[in-house]
Amino acid sequence: MAPKAADTEPAAPRRSTRISSQPVVDPVQSKPKAPAKAKAPAKRSAEADDDKASKKVPRYPGEQGASDEPEVAAASSATEVEIIDIGDSLPSVTLKNEKGEDIDVSTLTNEKGLIVFLVPKADTPGCTTQACGFRDIYPDFTSVNYEVYCLSADTPTAQTKWQTKKELPYPLLSDPKRILIRALGAGEGGKTKRSHFVFAQGGKLLDKRIPVKAADSPKLALEFVKSL
Repeated sequence: MAPKAADTEPAAPRRSTRISSQPVVDPVQSKPKAPAKAKAPAKRSAEADDDKASKKVPRYPGEQGASDEPEVAAASSATEVEIIDIGDSLPSVTLKNEKGEDIDVSTLTNEKGLIVFLVPKADTPGCTTQACGFRDIYPDFTSVNYEVYCLSADTPTAQTKWQTKKELPYPLLSDPKRILIRALGAGEGGKTKRSHFVFAQGGKLLDKRIPVKAADSPKLALEFVKSL
C-alpha cells in the first residue's frame, strides 16, 4: 500500500520565539546629543574717563544718549566745513550757545581775540578740570582783549547746568553734529578731542593744541596770548 502524500512532505521549520520577540534596532538612529553649554555673559568694561563718555549717541538731534555711534552717521549728513589750519580764518558756522541763542562764530572775533577750548563731555572729571582752569584765570584773558568760549557736542541744557554748577563765567557753544569741531580737526570717530585754539581779532587762527591735557590747556593758552 503506497504512503499518503501528507506523509511524504517535510515539516516546515519552526521559528524561534526568542528571536522574533527581540526589538528591532534602527541602525540609522543618531546618538543622543550632549546638552549645549550655556554661553558666559560678555563682560562689560566701565568707561575709563570723560573722553569715552563723550561717545554716546543722541536719541534725537542734540541729545546725548546711548552708545557710540550712529552720531557719526548723523554728522555725515550735516553741512561739512573745510578743515582750517594755522593762518586760516574762523569759518561762518551758526551754533547755539548755552541759552539756546543762535551764534555765528565768525562774528566772535570782530572786536576781540578768541580762545575756543573743546571738551569731550560736559560735567565729567577731566572736562571740569579744564573748564575750571579757564574759569580761574578768565580775567587774565579779558585783560589782554581775548574772549573765551567752551565748545562741545552737549546740548545747551546740559551746558547751562554745568555752567551754573561750576560758575563758569564764559559762554558755551553747542555743536551736536560736530560741524565746527571737525572743521577744527578735533572731531574723529564720533567723539571730540580735548584741545584749544587761539584766534586773533579778525578771525585768523594763530595757535592750536590738539590733543592737550586738561590741566595744561588754560595755562598754555594764556602763555601764548601773552607772548604775542
